[in-house]
Amino acid sequence: MSEYGYIPESPEQSFGNNKGIFTPKDIYDLTRADKYTNYGQLELIETQTASGVSTLDFTSIKENEYGVHLLIAHGLNKSSVDVVCLRFYESGVLETGSVYKYGLEELQSNNTGQQIRSTAQTFLQFEVANTAEDTAGYNYFYKLGDNTSYSYQTSQYINDDAPRIKFYFGGGELPQNSIVDGFRLFTNSGNTFNGVFSLYGLKYTI
Repeated sequence: MSEYGYIPESPEQSFGNNKGIFTPKDIYDLTRADKYTNYGQLELIETQTASGVSTLDFTSIKENEYGVHLLIAHGLNKSSVDVVCLRFYESGVLETGSVYKYGLEELQSNNTGQQIRSTAQTFLQFEVANTAEDTAGYNYFYKLGDNTSYSYQTSQYINDDAPRIKFYFGGGELPQNSIVDGFRLFTNSGNTFNGVFSLYGLKYTI
């Protein structure tokens, strides 16, 4: 009987160093043991549910393990007209200075929209002010744990602001060579928001 592709015994298997001819069960068992090579797979770091809060922190993001992070949000809504924004933690300290740069495009189903951008803002904006229900979307983060690189994010969000549908996409950066080890979601005017937020790491993307 083979084990991980070899008869009668298998070599030491590890991610990026698999040897042998594998059965589907071999692949299943190795994947469960975190030893099968599958670049870019998503691994859940944490899910948080916001309920009537004005801030939400992710402070255990495993920045040393992942070069790319993905934040997925759904059910996002706010208590009043406001903007949901983002700030980074650098080595445990929240960066609140006017150092963030971003650009955001809003498209609406009634053929209107706007561009929002800044080269000296105290946060990154990824969604436009309204009280629409069921806003959903995602942010990708790049190089958060690399102290030789800037930290970047890109985003796409959509919501139903009846009678219109609004779609947002954009990106931004923290133009500082630093280790980002967390981030905060918050409303720009201190109002509350709700939603479910799941943070993933893309494995072996460093």
